[in-house]
Amino acid sequence: MNIPLTRYGLRELVLFPMIFILLAVVFYVLLPGWRPWPQLLAFVLIIFVCAFFRDPPRHVLQEKNILLAPADGKITDIIEMEETEYIKGRARRIGIFLSVLDVHINRAPCEGQVEYIQEREGKCLNAMRAEAASEQNQSNTLGMLCLGHPAGKVMVKQITGAIARRIVCACRTGSKLEAGERFGMIKFGSRTELFFPVDSRASIQVKAGDTVRAGQTVLVRYK
Repeated sequence: MNIPLTRYGLRELVLFPMIFILLAVVFYVLLPGWRPWPQLLAFVLIIFVCAFFRDPPRHVLQEKNILLAPADGKITDIIEMEETEYIKGRARRIGIFLSVLDVHINRAPCEGQVEYIQEREGKCLNAMRAEAASEQNQSNTLGMLCLGHPAGKVMVKQITGAIARRIVCACRTGSKLEAGERFGMIKFGSRTELFFPVDSRASIQVKAGDTVRAGQTVLVRYK
């Protein structure tokens, strides 16, 4: 079976299996009465790590005037708010919760140029608690200028969860991203938010509770 794995998890893909195998060997030698349970557990944990860092190929939608999901997961909230960090005006926010079973690769919601990146230290609260996680958790904010797109500007926020401790953002200010292009990941459970300016032409295509896939699910369609 061929499982495509992301380069963002190379360290964990090498380190964790080595630790699990070492522990399995120690238990095998010191506690022979426990055989084969430690070895089976090590095998299961290695499979879990490989599954978590999977990076399946995606057929990205090529439609114009849409915003794609920046992450796999479940829609937890859709609100209108005053966004002061990058968009600087009234904006809508769509929150996506990623469980440990979801693909954790983040993808660009549309074509654009990165003109703002800001890391923020913080807590690691449960990512299902939308407001607490959004305002207090460790995060990385990515602002994109989308020339030729009706949104004009969009913002994606990568947020840690209760288990997640590390955010990967593989682009930099000035980077150009295609719609659906990979730009990072959040490791081991998390939350991703999409912000876009309030616009009467923007029709939100999802609701709370919907399951979405990065680069494939349309979150917003412009008339």
